[in-house]
Amino acid sequence: MDHRTKRVAIVGAGTSGVAACKHLLARGFRPVVFDAGASVGGQWTRTLASTRLQSPHVAYRFSDFPWPDSVDWYPRHDQVVDYLAAYARRFAVDERVRFRSTVLAAEFVGDDAADGWERWNGNGEAFGDGSGAWRLTVHHDDTDTTQVYEFDFLILCIGRFSGVPNIPAFPPAGGPDVFRGRVIHSMEFSDMDDADAAALVKGKRVVVVGSGKSAFDIAAECAEANGVEQPCTMICRSPRWLLHDTNVWGKVDIGYIYFTRFAELMVRKPGAGVASNLLATFLSPLGWLISKLTEAYYKKEIPMEEHGMSPEYGLSNSLSSCLIGMLPERFYDKVKEGSVVIKRSAKSFTFRDDGLVLDDDGGGGGERVVQADLVILATGFRGDEKLRRMFASRRVRDIVAGSPETAAPLYRECVHPRVPQMAVIGYSESATNIQTCEMLAKWVARLLDGAFRLPPVRRMEASVAEWGRYMRRSAGEEHFRRSCLGGVGILYSDELCRDMGCDPRRKKGLLAEWFQPYGAVDYADIQ
Repeated sequence: MDHRTKRVAIVGAGTSGVAACKHLLARGFRPVVFDAGASVGGQWTRTLASTRLQSPHVAYRFSDFPWPDSVDWYPRHDQVVDYLAAYARRFAVDERVRFRSTVLAAEFVGDDAADGWERWNGNGEAFGDGSGAWRLTVHHDDTDTTQVYEFDFLILCIGRFSGVPNIPAFPPAGGPDVFRGRVIHSMEFSDMDDADAAALVKGKRVVVVGSGKSAFDIAAECAEANGVEQPCTMICRSPRWLLHDTNVWGKVDIGYIYFTRFAELMVRKPGAGVASNLLATFLSPLGWLISKLTEAYYKKEIPMEEHGMSPEYGLSNSLSSCLIGMLPERFYDKVKEGSVVIKRSAKSFTFRDDGLVLDDDGGGGGERVVQADLVILATGFRGDEKLRRMFASRRVRDIVAGSPETAAPLYRECVHPRVPQMAVIGYSESATNIQTCEMLAKWVARLLDGAFRLPPVRRMEASVAEWGRYMRRSAGEEHFRRSCLGGVGILYSDELCRDMGCDPRRKKGLLAEWFQPYGAVDYADIQ
């Protein structure tokens, strides 16, 4: 039977889901996309009113679909949704999506003899011997019915920054239940209509807990609503690098500094040989100098030191950990005028009836009380738990997302060596997630089309372990499970290209190849 008649399911119609569907359609497949939302766009349809792209639109795009000329340099979230919707219409992806359809569980039906495999799926091919299938239980909101479907291949495009909030643990009598006010997670706040979110914070003593981009965005929105009369307090443990511009010294795009082949020569890459590691060691002083000069520029331009928000780790490490973002507009102006108040807390915090208790004073022990009416926990998400909850099988739940000691064990950040007929797109992070998602979508489409086979399971698991060691080395113990490709994005794309039988060298000319940043357009001819 022609493998293009095989049944393929995609869960999620965000950036990765629409890309996966587009490239499967281009190869003759007829995938079905399930999405719990009402439109294409994924998390971009459920975000703060002020949210913008973290990178210029020229760096965040599909390889064969440019933005309209009228778009902002850093597009607003609604412009991103419009872009994704236009992409879906252009390539007939929207015709394949079943909206308001929530996948409740996925279960593999068939002979799952994974422990005895020499090759993935038994033969290294996407559909194995054709005897297995994924059974999806789906609830359709429009009809309030639950139905069961079977598919020959499952592609999960569910992301990791939604669904399951990361809630800090609190001691007895020190959790949200003792607080008289309201406690919500940033996910709940982002899901609100803009008017409802503004009404919620208006006139209240708002405390935002968190150090990441969402904490800064929420604090800025609260400051806009309440001004200096009712300042927003931000509780921050570990400040991160949030930049005001991607141009360094006003003229050099940061991509030319960190995202070129030459820059990756300074990185001890996964699977690298002795010569490559020696070269990286030899060039490390140059890398250190470049980072220090770049950090000095941003510290001069952004008053982070003045307000005690200088990160404890370097900019290069931040990029390798995918812990970098863009500051909300005029954020430190709001701090200076007093509509945002930053309080550092090196340890933990607890609740009391009228607010929060910080267990240290940032410089000499003791406690501080922060009074509040509303506390918003911008404390991130449990992407690993979200992935696990997709599966009915305990075996799959136990292995698919790794453990506290390991990153998600996905070969090419996509395929689990011991889970048949399934791929995950959009779980790892990178400097420009849309490019990584699109490259993986092309890779998966070719895998399903029989263009290549995957290597023996032991080789796949050895590669997973090698990349895991790199993640731990580059991102550190606290952040390695983010599976960040920020420091080795070109190497990662090279590996995907080689698997697909494509030349990984995409530039014209030696200087361009080594010293120009790579982007989605460089891979436009790979379909």
